[in-house]
Amino acid sequence: MHHDSIFGRQLLITITAMVIVVLNLISSAQADPRLDNIKLPSGFKIDVFANQTTQGGTLLAHARFMAFDSQGVMYVSSAKTNRILQVLDHNQDGIADEVLVVADHLNAPQGLQFVGDSLLVANQDGVVKLDKINGQWPGRVSPFIHTLAQGWHTLKTIKLGPDNHVYINVGSSCNVCVESDATRATILRYTLEGKPAGALLTLGRHQQSAIWAHGLRNSQGFAWHPITQAMYATNNGSDMRSGTKNGTVNDELPPEHINLIEPGQHYGWPHCWGDVTLTSGQFEDPNFTGEAGFCRTVKSPALLLQSHTTPIGMTFLNQSAFPSAYKSDAIVALHGSWNRKTPAGYKLVRLKFNAAHQLEAAEDFATGWLQGQKAWGRPVDVVVGTKGVLYLSDDMNGAIYRISPQ
Repeated sequence: MHHDSIFGRQLLITITAMVIVVLNLISSAQADPRLDNIKLPSGFKIDVFANQTTQGGTLLAHARFMAFDSQGVMYVSSAKTNRILQVLDHNQDGIADEVLVVADHLNAPQGLQFVGDSLLVANQDGVVKLDKINGQWPGRVSPFIHTLAQGWHTLKTIKLGPDNHVYINVGSSCNVCVESDATRATILRYTLEGKPAGALLTLGRHQQSAIWAHGLRNSQGFAWHPITQAMYATNNGSDMRSGTKNGTVNDELPPEHINLIEPGQHYGWPHCWGDVTLTSGQFEDPNFTGEAGFCRTVKSPALLLQSHTTPIGMTFLNQSAFPSAYKSDAIVALHGSWNRKTPAGYKLVRLKFNAAHQLEAAEDFATGWLQGQKAWGRPVDVVVGTKGVLYLSDDMNGAIYRISPQ
């Protein structure tokens, strides 16, 4: 009887352990063999953090931007399903166990930014704030910034700058046009109270402008250099352009820009784009000219990337666990082309800064989502999270990946 009792307890312990293992296998993300196609620099590896096989992982369809709270928990926006999600790694093994809905019925949410324990969410028409009640997300939101321009380039990013102000991109309303709304094709700046705090001080009875920089067709990704605190932003150039008057469309025009964002500066769109042969200013679009000499007055890009590769998310690596050579550099996600004869993008690039903290070059960091003429994944956002790991969202697969030193 005594031996039977011991055997029974041992059997129960064994069965319980097996059940726990099975439950973990069911709830945790499963590896994706396609990741074997991803080429990284020597000493790095890529793994699935969360995907459709995670418990609740189907919610990650159209996953866009990510943010971490003060406890290291990941939050992800899903613009097409109008949700904010929480991605939980209960046992801290680097594989997510569960995906939950934090807020629903939003309006094409993309950008996420924690300010203290409050979560700011950039909808297409404004910014809302989520606050926990008794440690729980109630699902309700309160308005923070109202009436942002919407339509066409709808998705907006929000980030907290080193000056303790929040910055928001507002994309253009068109491919190439002169905007009637001055807040289109801009980056805007607000106080932590949600009040406009643009580059130009407005005096008198007129409302303060929020415009920080303009002439930016669509700058969804931006970040600040960890040492100089200079602001850099991605920008997507216009489609269907030619370098000659009434010429045929050239897939290599215009190049994508990485811009050094300075208050009050104009960055060229819709009349100009970057050209490596120019020492200052930009090349004038021969099919959409502005005032005489305008393109000589605009700010030149800090760096050019291949045309129509669609740079979106951007993050610096100073908080990463990457080797020291990477710590002052940044990673940019190239979402990929949609109308090139030869597809391009679908990868991560490293922005390299020199000893003087100036942006010097770009090089491939992670490639392989594009196989021949067909892509199987589309990188969106990059962010450094817990344990210095680089996280990457893929809205084509509804997945989040981890990139870390081996």
